[in-house]
Amino acid sequence: MADIVRVAVDAMGGDKAPFVTVKGAVDAVNEADNLKVFLVGQKDKVESELSKYKYDGSKIEVVDATEVIEMAEPPVMAIRKKKDSSIVKAMYMVNHGEADAYVSAGSTGATLVGGQVIVGRLKGVDRAPLAPLIPTEKGNSLLIDCGANVDARANHLVQFAKMGTVYMENIMGIKNPTVAIVNIGAEEEKGNALVKETFPLLKNCPDINFIGSIEARDIPAGYADIIVCEAFTGNVILKMYEGVAKSMMHVIKKSLMGSLKTKIGALLIKNDLKKSLSDYSLEKYGGAPMLGLKGLVVKTHGSSSDIEIKNSILQCVTFTEQRISEKISAKISE
Repeated sequence: MADIVRVAVDAMGGDKAPFVTVKGAVDAVNEADNLKVFLVGQKDKVESELSKYKYDGSKIEVVDATEVIEMAEPPVMAIRKKKDSSIVKAMYMVNHGEADAYVSAGSTGATLVGGQVIVGRLKGVDRAPLAPLIPTEKGNSLLIDCGANVDARANHLVQFAKMGTVYMENIMGIKNPTVAIVNIGAEEEKGNALVKETFPLLKNCPDINFIGSIEARDIPAGYADIIVCEAFTGNVILKMYEGVAKSMMHVIKKSLMGSLKTKIGALLIKNDLKKSLSDYSLEKYGGAPMLGLKGLVVKTHGSSSDIEIKNSILQCVTFTEQRISEKISAKISE
């Protein structure tokens, strides 16, 4: 049997906690044999939710944390003052080696600060980026960075490309994944100061498969496996992706329900359409890993469903089994 992977889950994080966090955790341990989950949060509330489900009691443990860091709280101050919060206690479990990974749908700011300060960066890593998988026509691409480093420098983006390469090779099984930098045109001379400085560094980096610039309109087509940018641009791309997907769903539904003819057509294509749209669902990919840390930190949406929580936890198993942190450390030191 494979080694047990231990995941500390912020049970109080997210809009629907602790319901979705507990259900996601139960579904995860029921699916994976080599998994133990620590549900970190207010014990009475967490245990009340757990009592609704059937699971192997040895695979879930509740860790009491009396405080909760709210979404609107200043993250640095919250991390410092709320030592008994679910976020801080779960992070310290990773720091102390009691857990291999951390998952939260709670405060993004507190998770990012805690990842840097409590879990800590790997030696040689200058910045730790958030890197979600996004759906494309060809499968999926890794968007790196989508929220952690708004003011990144050129050398940081080169490290992002290297970390992304390790992730896509080992987690997604893509050999020699292609890397592109987000730009306003395909020509090398285009872009802002950061892109112009970063482009030649990526071009001359021997251990990544750099293919040049990518415009935002080409990202959904899957022209590159790894999309490199600083966090401001990445977050705009991610939010636009989510917004367009939601709008398209409304447009499609309205069109299909517009008349008797389209309603009949909708019944005929319902199953095929549902399958096609599921390929573009972000929740099936789990959360965004924060790469370059000594332990795995995964941030999911505040509105995450239990399915996304489950997949984020299972993502930690694959990440740990593939020793991604060790491989990133080796890649950065090359």
